[in-house]
Amino acid sequence: MRRLPFIILIFVLFTLLEKNVICMSKNETAIWRDRVKDMFMHAYNSYMNNAFPQDELKPLSCTGMKTWGNYSLTLVDALDSLYVVGETQEFINGVRYVIDNINFDYNLTVSVFETNIRILGGLLSTHMLLKYNLLKSDDVDNFDLRGLDKYQDELLSLAADLGDRLLLAFDTETGIPFGMVNLKYGVPIDESIITSTAGAGTFLIEFGVLSSLTGDPKYLRSAKIASQALFERRSKSLGLVGNHINIRTGAWTHRDAGIGASVDSYYEYLFKSYQLFHDEQSLSEFQESYQSIMTNLHKSPWYYQVDMMTGHTTWPLYNSLQSFWPGIQAQYGVDIQKAQDTLLAFHGVWRRYGAVPEGYNLLGAYVQPLEKGYPLRPELVESIYYMYRVTQDPMYKMMGRDIVTGLEINCKTECGFANIKDVETMEKDDRMESFFLSETLKYLYLLYDDDNFVNNCEEGDQVEGYVMNTEAHLMPIHKTVIEGYQEALRYINDGYVSSGALFETCPVPKFFSPLRFGICQMHYRGT
Repeated sequence: MRRLPFIILIFVLFTLLEKNVICMSKNETAIWRDRVKDMFMHAYNSYMNNAFPQDELKPLSCTGMKTWGNYSLTLVDALDSLYVVGETQEFINGVRYVIDNINFDYNLTVSVFETNIRILGGLLSTHMLLKYNLLKSDDVDNFDLRGLDKYQDELLSLAADLGDRLLLAFDTETGIPFGMVNLKYGVPIDESIITSTAGAGTFLIEFGVLSSLTGDPKYLRSAKIASQALFERRSKSLGLVGNHINIRTGAWTHRDAGIGASVDSYYEYLFKSYQLFHDEQSLSEFQESYQSIMTNLHKSPWYYQVDMMTGHTTWPLYNSLQSFWPGIQAQYGVDIQKAQDTLLAFHGVWRRYGAVPEGYNLLGAYVQPLEKGYPLRPELVESIYYMYRVTQDPMYKMMGRDIVTGLEINCKTECGFANIKDVETMEKDDRMESFFLSETLKYLYLLYDDDNFVNNCEEGDQVEGYVMNTEAHLMPIHKTVIEGYQEALRYINDGYVSSGALFETCPVPKFFSPLRFGICQMHYRGT
């Protein structure tokens, strides 16, 4: 407790220091943009030269490894980032590789959540960048398209195939999906019936886009049912959701309510579903949830975890995944001063350690034991980026410099960038997550590239802006996407779409046993 006043003083002094910043010149901004671009290319080339076609790079041993799947995860996750940083030819080469080599007809059990946000999100974003940006740009003739000038929606077809496989996880009593699914056979017979709130409620964006582009409402319907099932089970007294739930009974198994780990992107997708699709129901649910969060979780400038039923504090911890929240508030346009105060406090932790630990104890002002690592997460710079876009305050570009410098000093290796195992010792870990390219460096680059197409959409343009999914994949706010979504929503609300049915090629339960691999395959049929 004796250290608490000291750390608060540090945050206050830091706030006063940063508010004295007047501006960052265009030349200086360009220097930092190019510095981030160099970081991106170092990480990307290290992956391609040492790990590809495996999923991820091991930056200390300079080798690759399979992680979330077996489909060149980092390449798929990084495609739209390549386009954002201006590596258009490399983007085209990557698209060509995916079309020619990636499929999902594998006996492979994957995370439904991670596969959705990283792979499905990446495929959809890349498809729309091709359709709405590259193939309609004035300089398209400057690139070797290698047949992409005759692009026939191959990435969308691949996305729909993957979406069909993920849908198998949603066939539950509550509509809340299982956490894992086998891409070839469905849900494992021994799969856990407990899933996280974020793992169940983070499908509205990808499944909504997929329904919009394919004209098939079944994806959106499953995402809506899952999200609604969570919202309807919020506590009646406080309006909060817990962080883990039984997918069969709908009973909360962990009642800790927060905005960080296991919950974060559920709230994010309620808000972004309105941003991207103009979904009024999602906005209403977000608004109600927002009030509950600010009333019960906000202990200025921090956010605690509380019991969803009683409101009693269960965990006075700054969880690094909470860092996305000020960015949501900035986009929402509510409580901006509170959001700024929170962001400065979060960033103060970075300033203290040169990285943000997974857990920071707020009562003792120390790094939480067993949560000392920093896996190159993007959430802090994500909020810095959005706060700058909303306020245009150059202070946030100065804050971004701390992130860049910390990454270069503490995480850079000969073969990419490495996770930090312990922010107090800065011992490195032999892993570079795909989201470092998809999210962390993308947000940093956009922070310093004011002229980037992502930052320069206006009302009336074909693409009026971009909503980024929780993996920072670009989803264009486009008339055809909105219209397709609204049409799918009308079909769902009018009752024209059933839940879909599992039909079987042989009479076995709706779960597969590993012993039955190859005996009976199950498929999803939307009706």
